Amino acid sequence: MSKIIYKSIEEIELIRESSLLVSKTHGEIAKVIGPGVTTLELNKLAETFIRDNGGVPAFLNYGGFPYSLCISLNDQVVHGFPSKKPLVEGDLVSVDCGVILNKYFGDSAYTFAIGEVDENTKKLMRVTRECLDLGIAKAVVGMRIGDIGYAVQEHAEKNGFGVVKELVGHGVGTRLHEKPEVPNYGKRGAGIKLEEGMVIAIEPMINAGRAGVKFWDDGWTVSTSDKKPSAHYEHTVAVKKGQADVLSTFSYIEEVLKEKINN
Repeated sequence: MSKIIYKSIEEIELIRESSLLVSKTHGEIAKVIGPGVTTLELNKLAETFIRDNGGVPAFLNYGGFPYSLCISLNDQVVHGFPSKKPLVEGDLVSVDCGVILNKYFGDSAYTFAIGEVDENTKKLMRVTRECLDLGIAKAVVGMRIGDIGYAVQEHAEKNGFGVVKELVGHGVGTRLHEKPEVPNYGKRGAGIKLEEGMVIAIEPMINAGRAGVKFWDDGWTVSTSDKKPSAHYEHTVAVKKGQADVLSTFSYIEEVLKEKINN
């Protein structure tokens, strides 16, 4: 599919519903994620929760992907397989989740720290979140795709981190991956002009070290070439005049994490 499919107000609301189910699923994951939990358990929990709420896991069997979640640990960037290996203190876990609800997709990713992580990893998480926010701030009518990529790249590299170039964000609608592609690098004022009705997934993948990545023989998992950690955050966003409309949210995760700290 080579052309951009513009969404009506009604369609954007349906994508919001899907994106909110993704966000709530992340909230459920946040409740249980921690040392001793296996990522296969997280995968099962997510699939059950999505189905119990009338959705279908978007990633399961997508292009042959065998799980409902992409769970990428430490030096894995994206598309990692859930496993029976328990999480341990100091792990960095990026969880990418997609849902189909009422024929429309939602897509969002969040990176969790397991217990205490080192200062550089904390900085990597913070900067990657900031990259996402800076990218979203450019998702307004009249800007261009290159403005989003430039905002992400400039902030990551200024902080000494590597920007993954082999993998990109994308349009979202009745398909998980639509046009346009949304790279995390670019030139200001370059690329496709952003217009009302575009819905895109903005998803910075930022490496603690070099930008280079390695593709695994399993056909899915991507890791950093220098074995340093990577972080990944993603929101589904509708392009609007003046300010982007973020259709997914991290609020469910953040409420749970705040409660965990207070208890």
